[in-house]
Amino acid sequence: QVQLVESGGGLVQPGGSLRLSCAASGSIFSINAMGWYRQAPGKERELVATITSGGPTNYADSVKGRFTISRDSAKNTVYLQMNSLKPEDTAVYYCNAEVVLTTRATVDDWGQGTQVTVSS
Repeated sequence: QVQLVESGGGLVQPGGSLRLSCAASGSIFSINAMGWYRQAPGKERELVATITSGGPTNYADSVKGRFTISRDSAKNTVYLQMNSLKPEDTAVYYCNAEVVLTTRATVDDWGQGTQVTVSS
């Protein structure tokens, strides 16, 4: 019913930047919160940043001051600008969205993930 498609991952050197995008499509009436999570090898998935429909944002302490989350509600798209990347940011990054469907049911959906590797 809803598809989340991420893009923008890749290999970058320490100190570099990447911008992730996640576009939602399908039977969407509205989207409440959108966010990014990540999972490194051998670790649990963790929150990176979230943004509500009204605009307030929340960040993990480890990325504050380096990452910026934003959204384009008209395009049902969320972005994650990642600056000053560190090797410890290496992970698969997942997009998440709380979507109100055209049926007015609410679902929590995940993208397929995009790999971010920070290495020299």
